Amino acid sequence: MKEMENRTFSEVVSEIIASTDELASISKNSETENEMFTELALVLEKIPPIFNDLRDYDKIVDTPTIRKAVESLEKEIKRAKCSIKVHNQKVKHVESIAHDLGRSLGLVLFATVEVSTQFKTKIGELHKELMNMKFDENCSPTSTSSRTTEFICDLRVEEIEEERTSVKACDIALHLKYGNDDEFKLAVAGLKDLIQNKNVDDGWLNEEGIVSILLNRLGSNKSVNRPLIIQVLRYLVWNNPASKEMMADVGPLSTLVKSLAGDEEERREVVGLLLELCDFVNVRRRLGRIQGCIVMLVSILKGDDQIASYDARKLLNVLSGNTQNVLYMAEAGYFKPMVQHLIEGSDMNKILMATGLSRMEHTEQSKASLGEEGVIEPLVQMFRTEKLEAKLSALSALQSLSGLKENVQRLISSGIVVSLLQLLFSVTSVLMTLREPAAAILAKISESESILTNYDVALQMLSLLNLSSPIIQNHLLQALNNIAANPSALEVRKKMVESGAIQLLFPFLMEDNTKVKSGALKLLYTLSKDAPEELEESHISLILNIISSTDCKSERVFAVGILSNVPVTQKKITDLLRKANLVPILISIMNSSSANSDIFASLSSESVAGLLVRFTNPFDRKLQLHSVEQGVIPLLVKLLSSESPVAQSKAAISLAQLSQNSLSLSKSRTSRWLCVPPSKDSICEVHGRQCLTKRTFCLVKADAIRPMIEILEGKESEVDEAVLSALTTLLEDEICDNGSNYVVKMSGVEAILKVLGSGHIDAQQKALWILERIFRIEEHRVKYGETAWSILVDLSQKGDSSLKSTIAKLLVRLELFQFQHSEYL
Repeated sequence: MKEMENRTFSEVVSEIIASTDELASISKNSETENEMFTELALVLEKIPPIFNDLRDYDKIVDTPTIRKAVESLEKEIKRAKCSIKVHNQKVKHVESIAHDLGRSLGLVLFATVEVSTQFKTKIGELHKELMNMKFDENCSPTSTSSRTTEFICDLRVEEIEEERTSVKACDIALHLKYGNDDEFKLAVAGLKDLIQNKNVDDGWLNEEGIVSILLNRLGSNKSVNRPLIIQVLRYLVWNNPASKEMMADVGPLSTLVKSLAGDEEERREVVGLLLELCDFVNVRRRLGRIQGCIVMLVSILKGDDQIASYDARKLLNVLSGNTQNVLYMAEAGYFKPMVQHLIEGSDMNKILMATGLSRMEHTEQSKASLGEEGVIEPLVQMFRTEKLEAKLSALSALQSLSGLKENVQRLISSGIVVSLLQLLFSVTSVLMTLREPAAAILAKISESESILTNYDVALQMLSLLNLSSPIIQNHLLQALNNIAANPSALEVRKKMVESGAIQLLFPFLMEDNTKVKSGALKLLYTLSKDAPEELEESHISLILNIISSTDCKSERVFAVGILSNVPVTQKKITDLLRKANLVPILISIMNSSSANSDIFASLSSESVAGLLVRFTNPFDRKLQLHSVEQGVIPLLVKLLSSESPVAQSKAAISLAQLSQNSLSLSKSRTSRWLCVPPSKDSICEVHGRQCLTKRTFCLVKADAIRPMIEILEGKESEVDEAVLSALTTLLEDEICDNGSNYVVKMSGVEAILKVLGSGHIDAQQKALWILERIFRIEEHRVKYGETAWSILVDLSQKGDSSLKSTIAKLLVRLELFQFQHSEYL
């Protein structure tokens, strides 16, 4: 063996040439001279010239794979030489020799993929020639009778065939057990041929442990050509029942399951093999218990390989006879078997499915898939049965799926709302455990506008509040808040207020349960927008107490929101809020929420800004001064940059109200009461006098104009009117020129023209008023006249008719109107 390993490739080829020449010579000089030996010799004589050419590729072809294939051919030639010398038989024996030599040449052909095309063509032709050799000659007669001779000949031939098969099988077993990767690969291919030709028996398979060898190699990390191994295992399953039983144990199955994570060809083969093995009940039971099996099968089912996907679907359907497997499939995202069990399964199976469904963690995609598969209707039918366990499991499952909009619509279409309300009104003790999931489902269903078609639903929920536990109260308040907050729910809100909702809700503000308290505050905030007159002084005192004492952000936000809904005309409420020293609290709330950008921060900004409109009433200078001294103006300027248009608008309104009094509050530049004249920095460009933010509420000194103009330049057109109202306070008759110059200096004209071209009519009216004052100054007419003219003409043609008179005056002032009056108007 060592001498063989040390041979060069050229020496191996030379040995093959010499052995082939000898084999051809033996065939020609056979004791039984016959054409078939002559024909075999002629074919064999073609081998040496072909392999003589192979020497030219010595460096290229001397690879382990090619060397093994060539050495295998060398062994086959020597075996054939011995057989002819010893047996000297005919027909089948000679055919077998030719075919074995042909197979060995086929291995050489397979291994030499990188050699010249000419060489491969010659080898291929010779391979076919040997594989196709057939002989019809009868065995030559001997001294015995022809009948005896024929029997002896056939017997010998069978013995030779069995011997050769045995030799080949032994070689395969040895290579499977001890061979390197290349030898193992060739052995597996040889085993495949043996199985296909039905040349193996159960005894040899068991004796050599072939199935175990293949499975062990498949389970190793170094396994090569895994798809071929699995393919051979499939052939064994088809042809050897004993091998099939060996693969049905947990160990082999676990090894096979790992191949589900292999490449595309490996996955395809192993799914097919597992499908074959599932004829055994034990296999169906065991597969589901092997970790990752069903998950990977579901992944293959959803993959692009149609063959593997088809087999995976069949395999999963076979496995779905086990309820635990069905639950595993659902967890992996394959829901069809679960839905089928819910529709057609036994009562116990339905409960198992619904319970499993309720315990799963669902994604939006899984909720959607379940809804599309039709899971809602059978669950609703389960809920309507008489069995408590079925009701509870169905409700829990529906609760887990109700977070998806499409499923909510399916629930409404099923008519479950009435049944849920009936359940909540039930006083039967056995049904009490069902009330919590029922209330939770109603909370989700209430997010749909479809629920608004029945006003009674909200009113019935209101009446249930005092009859429920805190958990159910929380769900009911969620539902009522969802309904009331819908923009289309005006009529429903009116009905709720008329039914005494506001009076009903205030006792819940004294609850210890934070969720219930917060839910009640939120609903009061929503309802009080439409019915602020329902709020009494006692209510306001309670709200103020919550604002000053609570640490809960949501409670504080909704409490401030309720106060912002109270009309500013109610002076008693204003006095009450002032005595409570509310302004510093509001400023503190805004400072603490400025770092956040969630929905509470936005609502907080809107509510605080709304409340400050009350504290900046232009007709109550004392109140204004009190608010400004507390630091209201910096907060209002900050709110101009809020992300909420509502907060921006309210802040602009408050600043406008403060600015209305700035002119009268400003002091003379040369005040007779001051011993030291005021510094230039304190003189306001607009008011022309000494201005201090905390004394005169001046927008210029407060640096409020720049953020206002940025609002006009932006996209939030609903804020424009409030901002323009604030700018008009800078253009009063006494300070018109100064104010105009300042607006121009701050690049405000371009922003105002933008509003004029695309804003709301109320904003356009204010924009025209401001421009008319600015364009009284010739310098500004020259600078902006042409741009303004085109916008004004377009507005006169397409805008509201109520604007035409003002537009005409502006065009006259721009000296561009003249004779075009009739044409453009």
